[in-house]
Amino acid sequence: MFRDRTEAGQKLAQKLKSYANRQDLLVLGLPRGGVPVAFEVAMSLNAPLDILLVRKLGVPGREECAMGAIASSGIQILNREIIERRQISQAAIASVASREQRELERRESAYRSNSPFIDKRDCTVILVDDGIATGATIQATVLAVKQQRPKQIIIAVPVAASEIYNKLQTKVDKIVCLKIPEQFNSVSFWYQNFSQTTDAEVRDLLRRSVERKSQ
Repeated sequence: MFRDRTEAGQKLAQKLKSYANRQDLLVLGLPRGGVPVAFEVAMSLNAPLDILLVRKLGVPGREECAMGAIASSGIQILNREIIERRQISQAAIASVASREQRELERRESAYRSNSPFIDKRDCTVILVDDGIATGATIQATVLAVKQQRPKQIIIAVPVAASEIYNKLQTKVDKIVCLKIPEQFNSVSFWYQNFSQTTDAEVRDLLRRSVERKSQ
């Protein structure tokens, strides 16, 4: 188990040290929980840190179960198997998507303020989250990043379910993952401290990253 997201990010950075000090490198954290992990990776690799907002679309009444995800730039991913098995209507999907779109826009304003997006064209982009369960959010993120024509996309996570890990290998150039358990349970299971990352923490980590790069 990882002590917390900070330790997970430090251990993950060790597996990525061959990318350190590259001029074309960009680390992207997935708010909120992925940002503390991504901050440690960016610090270690001497790379800029940015965020790409993604919101899980939770099954009505069972919000912890993802039926899809949305990302900036109008990207939407749906898990048709879950939708059909649970007989979720299009109206219910639209209602959840609308609510999560409003939250995505709120967070975009709260986190980024007047800070511009970092151009990802021709960059090697490392996408960092605190773990991958269903893969809905990370797949939406990958599609959103691909629209910006990076040179390479790498997914880096401390832990991922084996089934989705295998599926994602065909979606990106490389995946770096520290733990790929057959019995996954949940992302939180693999952390001693999995307290919720706050908006203030995300803003603070982004600010610290900018200040470090400007020194």
